[in-house]
Amino acid sequence: MYKVFFKDRIVTLGEDLPGESAVPDQQIHRYHNQSELKELILQFDRKEQIGHLHIVHEDISTLTKAFRACFICIDAGGGVVLNEKKEFLVIKRNGVWDLPKGKLEKGEDFGTAALREVEEETGLVGLEMKQLLVSTFHTYPLGEILVLKETRWFEMRYHGQAKPILQETEGITAYRWVKSGKTGFIMKNSYRSILDVLKTRELL
Repeated sequence: MYKVFFKDRIVTLGEDLPGESAVPDQQIHRYHNQSELKELILQFDRKEQIGHLHIVHEDISTLTKAFRACFICIDAGGGVVLNEKKEFLVIKRNGVWDLPKGKLEKGEDFGTAALREVEEETGLVGLEMKQLLVSTFHTYPLGEILVLKETRWFEMRYHGQAKPILQETEGITAYRWVKSGKTGFIMKNSYRSILDVLKTRELL
């Protein structure tokens, strides 16, 4: 099962029909061909009253390949940084609580990009790379084209005492070290994809 965010709305790709009961803002579609799928995605992007679109096909590999072909695809890496107090770092980017992340540069793998971007956006050095946590997928418009971004999120540890130095050119204006469960302010003003990452690490 793949989950793709269109802002706060969701497209899921799977081999089987969803188990939950139908709700008014939910649609289910069986994949038949590429051109039909592309039109379906464009309609979903325009019709904001549809909150959740399920696309199903017996071969998930075929479906995901066809889905990705409908977009310009961009890869990114990001980090969930924890300190020695078991607090995790969030940043406020363009007025929304976020996690540090950024696009892969030529020749980089996901882990290398994630570490570089976290260091650039937070100014923290000496980060220890731990495990891959999860991948998230979200879309955004680039002119008349839709972009599909895959971000792979890694757990990182910070053992120092320095205060973050924020990359203001990226719209980052604030940060907080947060204890697990003390996250109400994030849940009120963040992206669903970011909340999914924090849930994966059981930090919300």
